[in-house]
Amino acid sequence: MKTLNQLTDDELVKLYETGNNGAFEILLTRYKSKVYSYIFLIVRNKELTEDIFQDTFIKAIATIQQGRYVESGKFIGWVNRIAHNLIIDYFRREKNENTFSADGMEYDIVNNAKLSEKSIEDTISNEQVLTDVVKLIDYLPESQREVVKMRFFEDLSFKEIAEKTNVSINTALGRMRYALLNMRRVAEEKDVYLQIK
Repeated sequence: MKTLNQLTDDELVKLYETGNNGAFEILLTRYKSKVYSYIFLIVRNKELTEDIFQDTFIKAIATIQQGRYVESGKFIGWVNRIAHNLIIDYFRREKNENTFSADGMEYDIVNNAKLSEKSIEDTISNEQVLTDVVKLIDYLPESQREVVKMRFFEDLSFKEIAEKTNVSINTALGRMRYALLNMRRVAEEKDVYLQIK
């Protein structure tokens, strides 16, 4: 008998559909840092990232509970598409209203820490690392930035990245290698210490 941790994403989704809440907890733990980073990479605002992050998982839960989840490759890709659509919706509303008040928005680190067994310090530290990684990506050439985003935030394989970017797998691997070397170099120059807890 497999433990929940050993199940695939799709097996966990099916279990959650039958009422096993622990299955969704595993999915959340598995992907929350990637989804959080993906949102932050686009919106560049911690409070807004937190809001959209929570809305993303609420929408994912609702979709699965209504039996509308369709296996379409990778769970992380599906969740990031939900996040992406919510980001677009937010910016559309923002453009229409032309005003945005940050009152009433509170970064609730305590609730965030409850999502995992990590201490509050670890959670803050991890979010700082993810924020730093996002900053480092900005220093990369576009071709390398694209590969890093697809690999880390969309969880695509190098074969999938190669197909999406119309290059060979070797070229995709090469870009990732150079991206990591560049990020390491920039991290040293800027004295950024990257260590996820």
